[in-house]
Amino acid sequence: MTQDRLWAPWRVGYITAKKKRKACIFCAGVRGGKGSHVIFKTKHSIAMLNIFPYNNGHLMVAPVRHVADLEQLKKTEVLDLFAAIVRAKKLLKKVLRPHGFNIGINGARCAGAGIVSHLHVHIVPRWDGDTNFMPALCATKVISQSLEELHARLKNAESKKD
Repeated sequence: MTQDRLWAPWRVGYITAKKKRKACIFCAGVRGGKGSHVIFKTKHSIAMLNIFPYNNGHLMVAPVRHVADLEQLKKTEVLDLFAAIVRAKKLLKKVLRPHGFNIGINGARCAGAGIVSHLHVHIVPRWDGDTNFMPALCATKVISQSLEELHARLKNAESKKD
């Protein structure tokens, strides 16, 4: 039996960066780091695209302050974080029109967290039928839109708030 290959050269950045990552991507985004794909910032929160998304439009919302766990947040930070999650979800609904969302926190490496030192919430848009044979048979997810195009669309929509 021959094995088919799906070439995904953009994944090499994830594979190599995972071992070398020293700086916090959320703190870099707060500072305005180049290529951070920040969509918006509030007083206590930041929303940015995940550059290794589970699905198109996968955003992460994090507190501005570098904390690892929910219990470390002040009440004002919790309220701001949740308001930022709602704002990001509304923005994704406006721009991408998904049928639903997965929203969650991976609290610790054993729970799936890739970045454990800075708390963050994943917002993953979902569409009816968005899973096909690729993830099931090939452990491969097809993302149909570039990060740059999506970033531009979300930033444009964010600047035109109703």
